[in-house]
Amino acid sequence: MKVIIIGGGFGGLRLARKLSNRAGFEITLIDRFNYHQFQPLFYQVATAGLDASNISFPIRKVFQQSKNIQFRLAEVKQVLPQDKKLVTDVGTFEYDALVIATGADTNFFGNQQLAEHAFPMKSTVEALQLRHRLLHNFEDALVAKDAGDKTKLQRLMNIVVVGGGPTGVELSGAIADMKRYQLPKDYPELDFSNMNIYLLEGTGRTLAAMSEKSSSDSQRYLEKLGVTVMTNALLKEYDGQRALLQDGKQIETSLLIWAAGIKGNVPEGIGTDLIARGNRIKVDRQCRVIGQSSIFAIGDVAYMEEPAWPNGHPQVAPVAMQQADMIAYNLRRIEMKSGQDQLMDFVYNDKGSMATVGRNLAVVDVPKPKLHFKGFFAWMIWMGLHLMLILGVKNRFFVFCNWLYNYFTYDQNLRLIFKEFYRETDKEKQ
Repeated sequence: MKVIIIGGGFGGLRLARKLSNRAGFEITLIDRFNYHQFQPLFYQVATAGLDASNISFPIRKVFQQSKNIQFRLAEVKQVLPQDKKLVTDVGTFEYDALVIATGADTNFFGNQQLAEHAFPMKSTVEALQLRHRLLHNFEDALVAKDAGDKTKLQRLMNIVVVGGGPTGVELSGAIADMKRYQLPKDYPELDFSNMNIYLLEGTGRTLAAMSEKSSSDSQRYLEKLGVTVMTNALLKEYDGQRALLQDGKQIETSLLIWAAGIKGNVPEGIGTDLIARGNRIKVDRQCRVIGQSSIFAIGDVAYMEEPAWPNGHPQVAPVAMQQADMIAYNLRRIEMKSGQDQLMDFVYNDKGSMATVGRNLAVVDVPKPKLHFKGFFAWMIWMGLHLMLILGVKNRFFVFCNWLYNYFTYDQNLRLIFKEFYRETDKEKQ
């Protein structure tokens, strides 16, 4: 069976590993990056806590011992369901089963001005670009101070984070820790009592998807760290210099971080009638795209309704990984031919959710039994789990060493400004 997997995220990589060296399977894994990105720690790359290489792992290295898996670095152009073909920029591939695990990208909800000026954080490169801008703003602030431009100085020292979900909360807390421990040492000429960190959330509470206890605890922790939390605050526009809210309030800032929405990365060729809210592909309980017997979708890009989740599953890594396990089982049954009547339906096992807020501060919810943890103990749980999920022994070791170093020295030693990231070749520009 020829299986094509689009995307090397949590779901796609898990599925490929489950089918590795399985007789009867030829697997082609396609991704636009040649490395797996550990998204939960992007915010630590953005705030100089971790090196990008510590949370990235070469995909080819994962499958060095796999005889039935090939990897292609490519951009997907179109799916041709009738022909069972996938068109990419490096060629066309035939498949017996296609698994779409393309994840999600930042959703600016059609606001082109916001897309142009705001900083998203959905890839390692975007995290590095955010780090560059964050640090460079303080270099520019020194120049503005010397020039006596108070308005520009304040604009450079104000940071706005839009979105009170886990990403927004964790990023706000990490920046607040930088303000407290690192930045005053790096820039003694600046008065950091004038630095403001705003967290804007459109609903009535932060971490709205978690328990009310986690929401109230996270907001309390953020305010304790000096973050100005603004709930029921909707951003209207941002021109790169000031953020205008729906209620007319303006915030002068040259750095606005957008963590308020995501949308599924749906490849061309999937009918618009199959797209649910959030640009997610409608699938049945076996992750089959509705009306397609040989195309599957998993993870953030898939929209599945089940009795316990009538509005679809949360767009988190455990969902993608559990769906990958189910598809691996079903594909093996399909390959056996005699087992096609024993296919498994997906049932999400929610093991809980968590978010870290800052140094020694985190919240954890466990649904069964219903438990809530907070503070230092929750922070230790958060670190332990994320450390286990990182690919590669070396990466785990370096992340652990960085965390240990940061904890005892109150220092993040990766405050490096890289002005060049990727330079297109003349051929690519044509």
